[in-house]
Amino acid sequence: MARKVIGGLIQLANPLNDESLPVQKIQQAAFDAHIPFIEEAGKKGVQILCLQELFNGPYFCPSQSARWYDATESVPGPTTEKLAPFAKKYQMVIVVPVYEREFAGVYYNTAAVLDADGSYLGKYRKNHIPHTSGFWEKFFFKPGNLGYPVFDTRYAKVGVYICYDRHFPEGARLLGLNGAEIVFNPSATVAGLSQYLWKLEQPAHAVANGYFMGCINRVGKEPPWNIGRFYGSSYFVDPRGKTLAQGSEDNNELVVAEMDFDVIEEVRRVWQFFRDRRPETYWDMTELLP
Repeated sequence: MARKVIGGLIQLANPLNDESLPVQKIQQAAFDAHIPFIEEAGKKGVQILCLQELFNGPYFCPSQSARWYDATESVPGPTTEKLAPFAKKYQMVIVVPVYEREFAGVYYNTAAVLDADGSYLGKYRKNHIPHTSGFWEKFFFKPGNLGYPVFDTRYAKVGVYICYDRHFPEGARLLGLNGAEIVFNPSATVAGLSQYLWKLEQPAHAVANGYFMGCINRVGKEPPWNIGRFYGSSYFVDPRGKTLAQGSEDNNELVVAEMDFDVIEEVRRVWQFFRDRRPETYWDMTELLP
């Protein structure tokens, strides 16, 4: 009997972009905007749902404003507690990206994983942090220190790779070696330099590692920073690199796909990439080479 799992991705424009308002009010507006889509996912039978990077607010990193430290929280914490009842109500795994505060001065770009009974399974902290014009993330986030965990949820073994992480095949491979059957990449990506990579890198990770991927990107523009247009195009891709479902570039929407997880075994039996690895030849990857 085929092992079918229904996945969902929510892509949204941030509803309130006003620097004069309190951070908490801006966050609440974003959180509230997601609730109807979370409810829709539950009613459509979505079993594993992922939200976009820093979902409860704008992509504030271009600002370099210390006021956004007020958006931080503990993980698990207030946001996971608010979403746990939805996970339990709909028997739905939810991947929840949040701005984590470990303690004063130490913050991470994090994604928590809630199981289908609402219980907290753990978290992933974004490992690769960009620091270029418009993406001053190192002003806000410390690189992750939890490695590449995989969470054994009710429906599948779930890994997370956040936004800029997707440019690095090493972590994508480690998620596969750690047992991931599906990897989610919640993102905040604007049109321009890397848009063509959005269609290339993640199908490549899926093929190279024999797992499904769910790739999420927000939509719209976010003043006052206006670093560009978030182009949505959220999608699911299977271990053969085939796109199963894809969202638009402009609309708030829930993207849903049915995935047959038996395909993972089928693909890995044909393409024995894990068997044929030569880790004893890869030592130079851990050295600080030029």
